[in-house]
Amino acid sequence: MSSLRAKIQDVFNEPACEQNRGKDAKARKKGCSKPLTPGAAAGGCAFDGAKIVLQPITDVAHLIHAPLACEGNSWDNRGAASSGPTLWRTSFTTDLTELDIVMGQGERKLFKAIREIKEAYGPPAIFVYPTCVTALIGDDIEAVCKRAAEKFGLPVVPVNAPGFVGSKNLGNKLAGEALLEHVIGTVEPDDAGPYDINILGEFNLSGEFWLVKPLLDRLAIRVRACVPGDARYFDIACAHRARAAMIVCSTALINLARKMEQRWDIPFFEASFYGITDTSEALRQISQLLVKKGADPEILGRTEALIAEEEAIAWKKLAAYRPRLEGKRVLLNTGGVKSWSVVHALMEIGIEIVGTSVKKSTVEDKERIKHILKDDNHIFEQMAARELYAMLSEDKADIMLSGGRTQFIALKAKTPWLDINQERQHPYAGYDGMVELVRQIELAIHNPIWRQVREPAPWDCQPAVREELPSTKSETATLHAVQEFAGTTADDFGEC
Repeated sequence: MSSLRAKIQDVFNEPACEQNRGKDAKARKKGCSKPLTPGAAAGGCAFDGAKIVLQPITDVAHLIHAPLACEGNSWDNRGAASSGPTLWRTSFTTDLTELDIVMGQGERKLFKAIREIKEAYGPPAIFVYPTCVTALIGDDIEAVCKRAAEKFGLPVVPVNAPGFVGSKNLGNKLAGEALLEHVIGTVEPDDAGPYDINILGEFNLSGEFWLVKPLLDRLAIRVRACVPGDARYFDIACAHRARAAMIVCSTALINLARKMEQRWDIPFFEASFYGITDTSEALRQISQLLVKKGADPEILGRTEALIAEEEAIAWKKLAAYRPRLEGKRVLLNTGGVKSWSVVHALMEIGIEIVGTSVKKSTVEDKERIKHILKDDNHIFEQMAARELYAMLSEDKADIMLSGGRTQFIALKAKTPWLDINQERQHPYAGYDGMVELVRQIELAIHNPIWRQVREPAPWDCQPAVREELPSTKSETATLHAVQEFAGTTADDFGEC
């Protein structure tokens, strides 16, 4: 537990964090993230954050040393995609019971589970995650993993990020620490080259990194390791031989990038693959960084040629959507890199941003937003559900882009909504991804269902009958009365 405490303190004092550098020594100890309220998950615990970063390593067995509910609540909660192995989709847990805890059988049960996974699946590595229960009862995860690795002849990696130690973002960083300590640098590649890079903080949600990788392939730039999207264990183990690195989500793995630069002289920069301009700038920075590390300068010319070709194609496709989207108002309720990269991307085609959330954004993210929007009035730290509903119901936005947790606010307000968080079904990265994002926004806004749901329901439009059906004494009189009533015109009905 003392080693875990030291790791947490080291992560909280992250020197590469601009926000942290601006604090005094006392404030720095509190870290970059807001502390958790006791008993609240605050959008995800540290264990959840560690699983988010490591589970997309697709050929690894991920073993949760905990009661069953811990794995059930965190398994497969991201839309990451794999081009090959599917072992990461299999859920492994030691399923501790009250009896195991009382009788002290946790460590023995963990060792047995590791052996069963090795014999049944033969993975290149097994990642072991303790949770609140096993951390509190004192199971020595690191000792068990070390013994199992020696016994079974494969890497068994302890990921010390029990949920109670902090937020999801802290768990992201602790996962990076586990990779640094037990994985990266453990294998020496025999094909290292001057055009090898690492991509950090890219999760390949809905397979969107597959829209970017072909661009790098055309420049003969090899992605040595993409952490964690569609990753393989041995690729990450060889990641220390890359020449440069790009961070897509700095709040998650900035500690990993900084320490890799210190240990192996791998310079890094932060950029985004969302939007045409940002994608082009990311490609330029990758090429420039590789040239500084010894690559042939001719790659700079090839990069500019590729950018010119791809931008021309993308802008031609977007031109068809501009007449139907220009001037439309978008409300963004997201965070992190999407809080500024998506803003920039949408403004490129004439969409107006009426608000963007910076709840999970860094100081650098907020500065980028201010530079792009040139107006602080459209930036909000966090908007309550009631305020979101009021803004949408008062027709201050034509569509809301957010995660699944707030979709029902938009639906209640009868406003178009599009998912841009981890549960989304469409990839939005790169040039083709930007075209797809605009296409989905256009489809959502102009979907005829919204016109229909905004109309009053038929049962709210009751006929205003001017007089009751007269009483009759004969069948003939009754027939005449029915015929007269049936001739009621539209003017006889009330307003809807």
